[in-house]
Amino acid sequence: MTTGRRYTWARMFGAGLVLWLLTVAVTFLTANPTLVPTLVLLGSFLVPASFIAWAFEHRLTAEITATLLLKIFVLGGVLGVLAASLLESYLLRPSVGLFASVGLIEEAVKLLALAALTRELRVKAPRDGMLLGACVGFGFSAFESAGYAMMAALTEQGLSLVDLVATELLRGLVAPFGHGLWTAILGGVLFSRSGRESFLLTVPLVLSYLGVSLLHALWDSAHSVAVLITVVLSSPNGWSPETAPGWISDPTPGQVWLLTAITWVWLAVVAAIGVAWLSAVIVHYWRSRGTPKSGYPISTRGRWWPQRWSGEPG
Repeated sequence: MTTGRRYTWARMFGAGLVLWLLTVAVTFLTANPTLVPTLVLLGSFLVPASFIAWAFEHRLTAEITATLLLKIFVLGGVLGVLAASLLESYLLRPSVGLFASVGLIEEAVKLLALAALTRELRVKAPRDGMLLGACVGFGFSAFESAGYAMMAALTEQGLSLVDLVATELLRGLVAPFGHGLWTAILGGVLFSRSGRESFLLTVPLVLSYLGVSLLHALWDSAHSVAVLITVVLSSPNGWSPETAPGWISDPTPGQVWLLTAITWVWLAVVAAIGVAWLSAVIVHYWRSRGTPKSGYPISTRGRWWPQRWSGEPG
């Protein structure tokens, strides 16, 4: 690859950011509601699409084509969002374990989508698994962010461009530390224990799935945890069962500041744990290349039931 091609992702991100800022400016100046879909799509897909370009430049094997990355991004994202929505609608009810349940469901859906869409790859290297896993996660994040942006824009007072832009800025900033990061970890572990014909269901994969589901739950619970801590620290009587979950009625300026600070510190800690974990996965599988594999084999070529494991490295 030439040096110029290595930075296609940066030029794509820069051009996309300029277009998004121009769209924001024109939308505010003209108050034209027909520009809202353009604003939502550009803001939601800017970071994920730039990552796809980066992943293509850093792929390890020739099998990882632009077509494959695009298919995984779109199909993995859409199918993941749809499946998660169906499962969460029918299985989840408001409860103490709601965030944990959401994490378990969404991470399972993304992992299954990754395995299904990459089953035909002849070479399954951990590095490619991380890239492809991140593509599925970023696809999920892009479509989910578009939905959140539209919800933020539609208020009781009408269309709120300020809320829409604020939501897209926030989700764009945290996008690299959420779904993409978590599914990248799972992809690296999944591909590290695979052969040309099989994925392996192993203890590290199960533990990694539970771990990223926990990170997901901690991430989603940031606001609720921040509300609880804010009430405990700032209210004379501390927390009480009458406190409404998820918000504070008529917060003081001090409570608003404290709530915001706690939320961002919580998210930063969860993000740091995820980044450190992914770094450890990279280092571990770099050092253990060629190590014999063991686990419960699951066929990935035409059928999904167990078959005999030959022990052949991927």
